Amino acid sequence: SLFCYVLRAKMLYYNWRLLLPLVMWEEQKYEDGIKWKFLEHKGPYFPPEYQPFPDDVKFYYNGKPVKLSLPAEEVSLFFAQMLDHEYTTKEVFRNNFFRDWRKEMTLEERQLIMDLNKCDFGELHAMHKKKVEARKNLSKEEKLVEANQKIVEEYGYCVLDHHRERRGDHPKQGMLKKRIQPEDVIINCSKDSRIPEPPAGHHWKEVRHDNTVTWLASWTENVQGSCKYVMLNANSKLKGEKDWEKYEVARRLKTCVDAIRAQYQEDLQSKQMGTRQRAVALYFIDKLALRAGNEKEEGETADTVGCCSLRVEHITLQDTLDGQKCVVEFGKDCIRYYNKVPVNKRVLKNLKLFMENKQEGDDLFDRLNTQMLNKHLSSLMPGLTAKVFRTYNASITLQQQLRELTTDNVVEKLLSYNRANRAVAILCNHQRAPPKTFEQSMANLQTKIDSRKEQLDLAKKELKQAKKEAKGSSDNNLLMSVQATDREENEQIALSTSKLNYLDPRISVAWCKNMEVPLDKIYNKTLRDKFAWAIDMTEHDFVF
Repeated sequence: SLFCYVLRAKMLYYNWRLLLPLVMWEEQKYEDGIKWKFLEHKGPYFPPEYQPFPDDVKFYYNGKPVKLSLPAEEVSLFFAQMLDHEYTTKEVFRNNFFRDWRKEMTLEERQLIMDLNKCDFGELHAMHKKKVEARKNLSKEEKLVEANQKIVEEYGYCVLDHHRERRGDHPKQGMLKKRIQPEDVIINCSKDSRIPEPPAGHHWKEVRHDNTVTWLASWTENVQGSCKYVMLNANSKLKGEKDWEKYEVARRLKTCVDAIRAQYQEDLQSKQMGTRQRAVALYFIDKLALRAGNEKEEGETADTVGCCSLRVEHITLQDTLDGQKCVVEFGKDCIRYYNKVPVNKRVLKNLKLFMENKQEGDDLFDRLNTQMLNKHLSSLMPGLTAKVFRTYNASITLQQQLRELTTDNVVEKLLSYNRANRAVAILCNHQRAPPKTFEQSMANLQTKIDSRKEQLDLAKKELKQAKKEAKGSSDNNLLMSVQATDREENEQIALSTSKLNYLDPRISVAWCKNMEVPLDKIYNKTLRDKFAWAIDMTEHDFVF
């Protein structure tokens, strides 16, 4: 019948709509290690050559104007632009800068300019400030022209397996990062693509055709000797697939996590010291969400210590503390971390054994490293690493907390979400230093709340129309009270790290759909781009 035909057509359309995002992220799966079959791009964009500042802008040394060579002048402008920043007052920054600046000077300049304190960058700084102010006054259209959209269109994209993908954007303080030349750059593209042309008069360091990596260009920076890469944008197909697979591995862990926990509990009594150390390390990683040892979270530069690299001085053992038995106190000097946790009696006994005849600087787990631990884990479940436990426990904690904390009030829903996120951040030790302006901003917010309360009290004494206005004031007062609570609870907790690296975004997307909360209240544009795959495929009934 016509009705059945229409119903069948609607079902086919609905199923197709559900499967479309999956097709996008699952298409063209290649054998292990292969990331792409075709990659073409224009290479990196090199900024134009340095233009000297006008004749009426001068650099002074010991009170006298000095005409610098172009390389030295360009570097002097770097320092001049930062005169408003406290960095330029720090001895380490100034020494590092001056040493690197002198490398760019001519022999005559080095013989003349011997003391940074005698250098006057005032006119250079004033010129820079004037340009900044002029840029602020440009219209939106003028700013777009200044940003040069043509360059973005030409260099900001690549073609990867028939998809046009956005490329990604790109601390020994005070040291000079030198201008990168084409001769420093390695290009990566497919053999059958058009190899990008280097700027006139230059050549690439090397051209590779490596489809087991996803970077487009690479070079070594001079400050720390580390490799830098031009990568794909966070919302690219390959990046999305990698994220998706990471969280799928974490979801699979829940099917065997009980058996793994039973095994490491049994291994706590093993006759092999290495097995015991592995069991205690797994206990810490699972129960306390400690990192294995050498991982770096996105955007992190600190020299972090993880579970396998714990040293004797990082922990203190207490038979009883604050009414609790078998307590381990963690105090790691490389990150601002203090924690005291009650542990299994066998864990404490083993830790005492591991610490026997050891001194400060000695490894707690001297018969274990991250590679050994991950090799063992991969034998228990394909793809399982220590980091997967952190992702699993973070995501499962978020889901549980959202179920327990979420209320019906629209204003308080976001507070509930942030509290759930905070529970994860505390579990993963994502701490931050309190913002310098924290106390003042809290005081300002409290002043606004007090003002709203006064307005509300006044409104309640007035006529019916005023009472309607009072209702609006009450809503605003509630909103600000919630904001104040949220900000205060968040003083020393960094929510962004767990949200970016450890929380399956499908949990948040499903929660937003169920709670009718706009997704932009949870994820900023950068995160919405990064997690486009989750936004596309997640339905309201998703369960991690």
